Amino acid sequence: MILNHLLKTSLFLSVLLLFQACGDTEPMLRTQFGIFKVLNETTLEMDGEIADGALDDFNALIEQYPDVKTIQIKEVPGSSNDDINLPLSKKVHDRRMAIHLNDNGMIASGGVDFFLAGTTRTKGSNTQIGVHSWGNGTIEATDFPRGHANHQRYIDYYQYVGFTLANAEAFYYFTIDAAPAADIHWMTDAEIAQYGLLTP
Repeated sequence: MILNHLLKTSLFLSVLLLFQACGDTEPMLRTQFGIFKVLNETTLEMDGEIADGALDDFNALIEQYPDVKTIQIKEVPGSSNDDINLPLSKKVHDRRMAIHLNDNGMIASGGVDFFLAGTTRTKGSNTQIGVHSWGNGTIEATDFPRGHANHQRYIDYYQYVGFTLANAEAFYYFTIDAAPAADIHWMTDAEIAQYGLLTP
């Protein structure tokens, strides 16, 4: 019995020393990259506003976890910088990643644009998808007539992720007319289907 205890103690110490030795030479892999959290080698979770550091965080994550293929969204209420959000979204689309909006999840504004980057787009139950006009506090999208150059970057983006020109324009103008920048319109199931937000 004493011998058995000594053997167990010796084994425990050996394992402990092995972990310590590995810790000295190999740093622990990060699992949190800003609003992105790695769940496993192929899946990450996204939770929070898309801000200035989001693209750098995503690039660092992909460098460490190159096999990530699925993004599960908890809440992405929008983007504070579309000059970051659109390139980030295009990168996700180029990697042919699947995006799933979790049960009780929410996406709004730039978060909806990001969601559309998924080559496969699905959602759980009790979710919210919100759209509105973009604006900067002084002007907003609806201040410009249809066909104005200020609308084009978003229409181009929707085409980039697979929308036809007609569908891209239809969805874009729907979003900016649905609610002013200071408000939000929560899309109905019929609207989600009409504008093809989910993949078949």
